[in-house]
Parts: sequence; structure tokens; C-alpha cells
Amino acid sequence: MKTLRQLLTGEEMVQLLIRLGLLGLLIFWTFVLMRPFVPILAWAFVLAAALNPAFVLLAKILGGRPKLAAAALTLINLAIVIGPAAWLGLSALDGLKDFAGRLTTGDLVLPSPPQALKSWPLIGSQLYELWDQATTNLRSVLHQVAPHLKTVAATLLAFAGGAGLGAIKFLLSVVVAGAILPFGSQLVAAGRGFLSRIVPDQSEHFLDLAGATIRAVSQGVIGVAIIQSLLAGVGFKLAGIPSAGLLALLVLLLSIVQIGATIIILPVIIWIWTDKDITTALLLTLFLGVVAILDNILKPLLMGRGLTTPTLVILIGVIGGTLAHGIVGLFVGPIILSVAWELAVAWIRSDRASLQVTGER
Repeated sequence: MKTLRQLLTGEEMVQLLIRLGLLGLLIFWTFVLMRPFVPILAWAFVLAAALNPAFVLLAKILGGRPKLAAAALTLINLAIVIGPAAWLGLSALDGLKDFAGRLTTGDLVLPSPPQALKSWPLIGSQLYELWDQATTNLRSVLHQVAPHLKTVAATLLAFAGGAGLGAIKFLLSVVVAGAILPFGSQLVAAGRGFLSRIVPDQSEHFLDLAGATIRAVSQGVIGVAIIQSLLAGVGFKLAGIPSAGLLALLVLLLSIVQIGATIIILPVIIWIWTDKDITTALLLTLFLGVVAILDNILKPLLMGRGLTTPTLVILIGVIGGTLAHGIVGLFVGPIILSVAWELAVAWIRSDRASLQVTGER
């Protein structure tokens, strides 16, 4: 049998190489042009998958009008992004810039403990001494390591600087998600057809698994973290906490990586009791206490299945997504990596099962 090289003449070979080169250039150029829109499209598809149950229910309530339901959900999402999220985000960015500046100069310090803390029964004096030692030690340590923290501060400032572009990407993602929602069934059918060519025996299972993982992470992890951070930010603002937006951002990050918001909220509650009157402190403590345990209440309601993705995978997704795509990547990264992890685990298990069946035969 003759090879391709033998069947083609020299001129035909040159033409083939030129065509392949042009095709490769076209594919590369298309990728370069589409690369800025990848996080926007990824977050839009995630939003569409997460909002699909609400979209289907709203479309039924509106008498089977999917376009009207999609428009209503889009307006609600835009109101959330433009309203409280923007307010809290701007406050967080101001706090982030101030934090980066103090980190560079070594002036970042904990506030000194109030004298009223000593009068607390049983634990007042010990807590005062612990707080005072932490303030003193942190100040001395930061002055020593400040020159080595300039890289970290530069990264934080770059993250804050890209916030404007990130906000635009968020708005575009919400609009694109609204346009995608009415065509959900066609997109699912297209995805099923694509997977059937790659994994014919597992296409249905993989598609269901990908959808369930997207909903579990986006609703049970990202969604709950956003709700917690917004409510915590409101509580911090009402309490007059310095850098309330930055603390709310920390609540968001810790909630996403499954550490929890208590580590931030508990010191805030202690500060409130040293600074406010009893009535105000009690009301704010009740509010922030509910916010701290909110994830334990909402996660079982919003997650359709138990999340089996390891926390380390979510953490890597948060860090990698943020470094690659900025603020949008903070939310897209853990979802995409969780889907990849779950599909890889399912693929490995199915291969092992196939090998065991073959071995038994």
C-alpha cells in the first residue's frame, strides 16, 4: 500500500502544507480573539446551569413564557450585582488597597485592646493580655518582614486594579446567561451529542454528573458564600468596623474554601462588646451569629447531592482562577476544577469497573 507521501506530487504536498498552516493559523487566531471572553462565557454557562431550576419554575408561573422568565431573572441578577454586591465590592477594594499599602510599609497593626475588656468577668484580663501581646508581636514581626512582602502587596494591588474590568465581565456574564436560559434544552442536547462521540457508554452519566456538580458548587458553595459575605458585610458596616468590606471579602474566601466565616466573625463580635452598648452589642451578636451558622442551614437546602470534591481542589481552583482571570476567576475557577475532578474520578472508576468485569470473564 502506498503512503500519502507517495500518492501526492510535490506540488500537491506543498498545497496541503499551506492549507494546514492556514488552518492552524486560523484556529490560533480564533483562540486569541476569543480568549478574553472565555471567563465571561464560562461564568454565564455556570449561572445558566445554576439558575435553570428557578427559570423552569418561573416560566411555568408566567404561563409558559421562557423569554419573559429569562428577562426577569436577568434583571434580578443585575440588580444584585449593581446594588449590594457593587457597594460591598467597592468597600472591599478600598480596604484591599489600604491593606496592601500598610503591608508594604510595615505599618499594618492590630488595634490596641480597649481598657473596658479588663472588666469582663473570668476571661477579661487574660483576653486583654493576649490581645495586647498579639498587637505588639505583629507590629515587630511586620517591620522585619515588610521588605519581603512587597510582592504580595503588588499582587493584591493588581487584583484590586482589575476590579473594574471584572465588574464589567460580571455584568456581561449575567446578560449572556439570561440569553442562554431559554435554549437550555438545545444546549443540553448538543452537549450530550458531543459527549456521545467521546465517551459513548458514559455520555448520559457524565452530562448529569457535570450538571449536578455545577449546581452543587455554584449554589451550595459559591452561592452560600456570597450570601454570607453580603450579610456579614452589612453587619460589619452597622457595627462601624474599620475595613468592613475587606473583612467581608475574607468571609467570602474562607466560606468558598470551606473554612467558614466564624474565624472572622468571632473577633468582630468580641470587638463589638468592647465598643458598643449592651443592647446594640446583643442585637449585632445575634445577627452575626446567625450569619456565622448560615452555611450549615443553607447548604443542605441548596445542594442537591453531597459535595465529594476535596477542599484542596476547591482551594486550588480559587487561587488559580483568581490569578488567571481576576475576580470572575475567583468564582469560575473552583467550579470548573470541581467539574473536571468529578468527571476524572468517574472516568477512572468506570475504567476500573470495566477492567474488573473483563478480568472475571
